Amino acid sequence: MPRGRRIIINRKINDEKIDRLTSIDMEDVRKRRGAVERSLSLAIGSVMDAAQKTYERSRRSDAELRRAGILSIQDAYEFLRSKGMDISFRAFGGRIERRSVPSVKVGKKRYIPVQSLEDILSLGKDFYTIREAYELYKKYNSTINYRAFIGRVEKSSIPSLKIGTKRLIPRDTIDSLSHVARKYYSVSQAIKELHVKGVDIKRNAFERRLDRNRIPHVKIGGRRFIPRDVVDELVGKELALSKPK
Repeated sequence: MPRGRRIIINRKINDEKIDRLTSIDMEDVRKRRGAVERSLSLAIGSVMDAAQKTYERSRRSDAELRRAGILSIQDAYEFLRSKGMDISFRAFGGRIERRSVPSVKVGKKRYIPVQSLEDILSLGKDFYTIREAYELYKKYNSTINYRAFIGRVEKSSIPSLKIGTKRLIPRDTIDSLSHVARKYYSVSQAIKELHVKGVDIKRNAFERRLDRNRIPHVKIGGRRFIPRDVVDELVGKELALSKPK
């Protein structure tokens, strides 16, 4: 790379998906979720108490209890499936056993409040499980493995929220990270691309340019990313400078 000749790429990165990702306030998400859970807990408690008292008085059937707002395990499972949730009966039963899906025993059977099932469906619209998030993200970043992905979640470079016994990741986060994987290079990827295109630069030199804002980039979760078209422009300018006059 030619010395003594500076290449500066003046460009402001305006990217709505990056802005959305960096503006996620997980503390606010936690507070709002806490308010939902408190309200849900009161509503479920009320329904459960009423159902229990009704059953004790008249030994009502599943159909009558359903009208009161609680479903048998089989009916609850079919309710979720009818709403488009892809879950096996065994996995659903496991959630009940782990109490991540609240239930109550009425008579000799266990029942689940409809409000709880509706909350599960609502969460599915706003969050991914860690496995779901990873499977989506690796479509655009094939170099990451599951352990490394979990490591990023644990270090909070990928924001997450624990709800009940499960850790969930906001859908906006994964959608934006997938966008980054498609449209941006990490520092290592950028350097590799430069080398492939015939530009000889060491990592320290490249990172100094980033430090001095001579190469436009964004910072996400403590890591720096460079737009792919910026790297293409840098390659063109470096090769032009290196040509003999």
